[in-house]
Amino acid sequence: MKKPETIAIIVAAGRGARAGAGGPKQYRALGERAVIAWTAEAFLTHDDIDAVRIIIHRDDHDAYEAAMDGLLAHPKLLPPVDGGAQRQDSVRIGVESLAANAPAYVLIHDAARPFIDAPSIARVIAALQTHDGAIAALPMHDTIKRADRHAGADAVIDATVPRDGLWRAQTPQGFHFDKILSAHRAAQGEVLTDDAAVAEAAQMRVALVAGSPDNMKITQAEDFGMAEILLRRKVNEMEYRTGHGYDVHTFEDGAAVILCGVEIPHDKKLKGHSDADAGMHALTDAILGAIGEGDIGDHFPPSDPQWKGAPSRIFLTKAHELVAARAGRIIHCDVTLICEAPKIGPHREKMRAALGEILQIEPSRISVKATTTEQLGFTGRREGIAAMATATIALPQ
Repeated sequence: MKKPETIAIIVAAGRGARAGAGGPKQYRALGERAVIAWTAEAFLTHDDIDAVRIIIHRDDHDAYEAAMDGLLAHPKLLPPVDGGAQRQDSVRIGVESLAANAPAYVLIHDAARPFIDAPSIARVIAALQTHDGAIAALPMHDTIKRADRHAGADAVIDATVPRDGLWRAQTPQGFHFDKILSAHRAAQGEVLTDDAAVAEAAQMRVALVAGSPDNMKITQAEDFGMAEILLRRKVNEMEYRTGHGYDVHTFEDGAAVILCGVEIPHDKKLKGHSDADAGMHALTDAILGAIGEGDIGDHFPPSDPQWKGAPSRIFLTKAHELVAARAGRIIHCDVTLICEAPKIGPHREKMRAALGEILQIEPSRISVKATTTEQLGFTGRREGIAAMATATIALPQ
């Protein structure tokens, strides 16, 4: 039975004035990446999410592209959509933008919650099997006080509010697509605090599922300090692995070689069952080795005629998908091409860009270099090309 299609909307159109100077909080650095990149990756790498659409401010397209560098070509990422004046408007616009997709479910998440975890996402989706909607939330444990006025430090207690049955709402908040679309259209002009409130106004039955204490929303400037602490803990919970790959192909008559996804004019070509891209083959094996998934031959047997002449990006894409399926990240790749000719230097940057596009990482995380064997051995005799590669990946422990 085919699983229902689920699309996630990430709301990133706000200005974040309460977070202080530095521009919209979703585009500020958190560790080595922008906040929005951490958030988007959580959904892009989740097995139960089929696509992701991000709602941005009309003035933020350049900031969005810079912040999402390395994720922009992800096959699950839909083009961004400009939001509205208020969050509620932005969500409605985002949901309406999915009308052509008509998914079964839609999840709505705040871009400023970069620590959303995979189990929380899964619990929200699971609850949609029996409810119109579901939200991640945490039961209240603190004593709740209501002030008689909102005057900052001058506020005084008006009453103690019973906390029984009270929950702190988080995101994602998930809904049956057609029902939340109708609810948002009906709620235009009203001011409601979250999408669950929109659903409640439409008499939808919304479940509460366990969220995570780490799923904080960055709101104030001081929240970035706590976010950095959480990020360090998250990084420390990852294990790092390194894989090694090696490949070699002989020359045959031809007019160009393909190396690391780039066609280079030459008086010969490389012989192989696929396109014989030795660099990409070595890197594919390095990534597969790091996650203990064998080698190219295990996934794409050379005896299978469907892979004859196949572009090697298919193999590298598969390796990347296997890493993503484990909620892992490719941290760094290093490829060494061993040959007397052709010259690699003039094509190095194009190679890095081609590999980065496939692996969804910045070219700065990819090294491509060349060396010779001082005319020794088969490469020295110009009989073929060899390639070595290493890959470092991070996986949740």
